[in-house]
Amino acid sequence: MSGETGMDRTVGYLVHDLNDAAVERRVGLFVEGGARVRIGGFRRRALPDTVGAADCVIDLGVTRDMRLVQRIGAIMANLAKPADARRVVVGADVIVARNLEMLAIAVRIRKPEQRLVYECLDLHRLLLSDGTAGKLLRKIERRLLADVAMIVTSSPAYIEKYFHSVQGYRKPILLVENKVPRDASKALPAVRPAHGHPWQIGWFGIIRCRKSLMILASFAAASAGRVEVLIAGRPNLTEIPDFDAIVAASPGLRFTGPYRLEQLPSLYASVDFAWAVDFYEEGLNSKWLLPNRLYESLAAGVPPLALCAVEVGRWLDRTRVGRTFNDLEAEVMPFLMGLEPTAYASMREAVAALPAEKTRFVQGESLRIVSTLLGTTGMENGA
Repeated sequence: MSGETGMDRTVGYLVHDLNDAAVERRVGLFVEGGARVRIGGFRRRALPDTVGAADCVIDLGVTRDMRLVQRIGAIMANLAKPADARRVVVGADVIVARNLEMLAIAVRIRKPEQRLVYECLDLHRLLLSDGTAGKLLRKIERRLLADVAMIVTSSPAYIEKYFHSVQGYRKPILLVENKVPRDASKALPAVRPAHGHPWQIGWFGIIRCRKSLMILASFAAASAGRVEVLIAGRPNLTEIPDFDAIVAASPGLRFTGPYRLEQLPSLYASVDFAWAVDFYEEGLNSKWLLPNRLYESLAAGVPPLALCAVEVGRWLDRTRVGRTFNDLEAEVMPFLMGLEPTAYASMREAVAALPAEKTRFVQGESLRIVSTLLGTTGMENGA
């Protein structure tokens, strides 16, 4: 690895899932910021030929959703025989490890002079558990954090409620929200007729919240055809094994399957509201996260629906867009049934008036982020 003045801005990126569309987006952000990216990691499906504009893709094995023991086995195999993982980071100016399992591998393989950044965008429920396993996992994370120069995370609540208050981490933390790329389509939904069409709610992305599915099904069933729900993405069949049966038995629910990132604008163009509610790991990670769909929907011009008592709702209330609720089952249907077209148009206007930097990366932002990861900006003041 070269010194600061001779850096070629190479990022060795270790990821938990090479098939994750959010990983591809992150690679795009790094490349736009002037970095060369080598990526390696686990995968849940077939190995992709490319991940964005990464120079190479290195396979570290297959892992499965919700199979913690199997994932630990894959990690241990790479710790015992780290040759493939070393190919990802050899000569890199900075190693970015996405999620805790990749941090363990990164600490094992990095050279003393290599800068290490921990990217944590989700907190596993065990990290928030008061049980023996949770305490052990937090202890392991604290040990690994000793080698970390900086954390990257996506929500202020993760910083305040976990890394500062629980883990006592006092080194720099960089907040990088899950915004859409600078060049993402700005296409807004088609203008709706003033009367006579059902309100369309879109739920896109990783579909892992059974409670949300049942609530949305109840809305559609109770609306007498005045509310419809469009679902697209990848359902987590471990969490919702009867997903297909529920959708098939629920008039007003429609599932169109997985989508490519470039299809998102057209999906959002077909709905009036975005479902930004997630009860997955309720009371734990779900109350702190700021998910991709928050930024994706707003960038496409669609007002989100959310709970007011979680970080998503607080974000929406601060920016005065979308609609938040205390009690979804008691409040959402009366809101929709009483919503006039002029009031909805005002909601759309508020979304359209949001500054671009609230929902998408803007000119120069990727360069600042990459320079901060490399430690070349002097931005070492923490968060």
